[in-house]
Amino acid sequence: MGFSPKGKPSVFYFDLLKCATATNVMAAALNGLQCPTTQVCVDQCPGDFWILSPGAYLPTAKAKDFFQQQYCVPSFNLSTTDLVCSLVGFPVTENAIYTTFSFLVSDVLSGFNLRQVGVRIFEDFASSWYWILIGLLIAMLLSLIFLLLLRFMAPVLVWLLIVGVLGVVAYGIWHCYWEYDNYKNSSTTISNLGFTTNFSAYLQVKETWLAFLIILCILEAILLLVLLFLRTRILIAIALIQESSKAVGHMMSTLLYPLVTFALLIVCIAYWGITALYPLTTYGPCSCLFLSLHHNVSMFLASPQSFNSSAYMSCPSAQCIFIKYNTEGLFQQNLFNLQIYNVLAFLWCVNFVIALGQCTLAGAFASYYWAFSKPSDIPTFPLSQAFIRSLRYHVGSLAFGALILTIVQFIRIVLEYLDHKFRAAQNPCARFIMCCLKCCFWCLEKFIKFINRNAYIMIAIYGKNFCVSAKNAFSLLMRNILRVVVLDKVTDLLLLFGKLLVVGGVGVLAFFFFSGRIQLPGNAFNSQTLNYYWVPIITVIVGAYLIAHGFFSVYNMCVDTLFLCFLEDLERNDGTVEKPYYMSKNLMKILNKKNKVPKGGK
Repeated sequence: MGFSPKGKPSVFYFDLLKCATATNVMAAALNGLQCPTTQVCVDQCPGDFWILSPGAYLPTAKAKDFFQQQYCVPSFNLSTTDLVCSLVGFPVTENAIYTTFSFLVSDVLSGFNLRQVGVRIFEDFASSWYWILIGLLIAMLLSLIFLLLLRFMAPVLVWLLIVGVLGVVAYGIWHCYWEYDNYKNSSTTISNLGFTTNFSAYLQVKETWLAFLIILCILEAILLLVLLFLRTRILIAIALIQESSKAVGHMMSTLLYPLVTFALLIVCIAYWGITALYPLTTYGPCSCLFLSLHHNVSMFLASPQSFNSSAYMSCPSAQCIFIKYNTEGLFQQNLFNLQIYNVLAFLWCVNFVIALGQCTLAGAFASYYWAFSKPSDIPTFPLSQAFIRSLRYHVGSLAFGALILTIVQFIRIVLEYLDHKFRAAQNPCARFIMCCLKCCFWCLEKFIKFINRNAYIMIAIYGKNFCVSAKNAFSLLMRNILRVVVLDKVTDLLLLFGKLLVVGGVGVLAFFFFSGRIQLPGNAFNSQTLNYYWVPIITVIVGAYLIAHGFFSVYNMCVDTLFLCFLEDLERNDGTVEKPYYMSKNLMKILNKKNKVPKGGK
């Protein structure tokens, strides 16, 4: 306001939130514009919480008994105005009958802070997006380099990791012995200490370090025995990893397939979001009509189109005020059930897309293994052919496997929902049962994912239905359980090392670059321009992990596919001319097997 009346130095904004939602409050003030809400000059800003009591809706209610004249616009006279007319004409917010001014102020301040933070983060992305892309490109190159190194240095990397694990455990043994020797003469024991929540106190007792020492010694002995008795299977795992690197090298297009899976998942998420939001727009608007005719207060629930203000001349300020959406229809009452179906469909589609990707990659890598003369017998476009086969012949099996996994995942979601709703009312026994159920279904989900993954591989190899493929895959794996465990753990350890190498290396490089510790020549990038230098760092780290996970998931699928093909090769073939082995010469050398040369052959 341009001036303030005498004795009224403060300005009262009727809807302070409209000031916060203005496009640019500071720019508007500089241009002479005001906050887009009604304003009155008052002697003191209100600080009381007020709400209309039920008596306000009685026919004899007067506006002066519920409102204060100093907070009304001058054109309103509360002593002569009906209460309901003042309710309509009184310029308060339409969606609030009561107001707490302290809450309004805190909401506005938090809104300003969030808006400022969001703008600054956007500015950081705008000034550093080019360098973020370079960081992601470096992560992609590191992932490719690591996969190439596996082709030539897989034995060295695997044995280096195994020796590293043994070395870490050995260091733990030495450290525990050193700590035990330091507290050997201490008079404090576990029995004297008793139970305490200060766990650091237990680290000052010799019995604690003695227990750690015994546990680590047992673990080291187990690892050495496993290494001694399973060395042949470890060599098989290394050979399969090398063979997987060759397969990926001959079919580099498989490394780009995660982009297809990602695009299909985006479509599923978008469809789910649109389907979830669309029913919310089917609510019919329900408005509340306030009017006063001859002091007879009335309230009607009606649609805005049916309201005609000219029909209520005795209360010119009467109007339809939005109250809520209609929730009484049959469709609205069943909306929650429809959303449940939508969640089920979303989970099913996501699992189907993942299953399609696994079956496609398995088909491509299986075509590599069963090519007798590599690479001349490998199909021309193995990935495209595997994708077309999966869509043409195996959609039903993939959908059935995805449905089984979806049901288990939905049960887990329901258990989490019930646990969240009834956690305060549960007794210890109920919490224990709920925890056991959640744990059991988590294990069941992991088991079904394992079965589905191997079933899709068998589907890609033989083309049989899901149930038969799952049965055959499970039986085959159980007959070779030791090889499964060794290969699984060696591969997991190797891929974990690769992810740590890629994400850790790129993350450290991004930290030193965006924090200004690494300066480019010519001041090509100035880290001082960033508001929050951790924003591009976190973006690069998350992006690097997703890129590494995409590359290594393809590689892991290749290892699993070649492993099942290898087991099938051992059981179906015997090295004769009629049934030759399809495995590599390195694998045959490890297993002391060879193919018989036909008569007259070389």
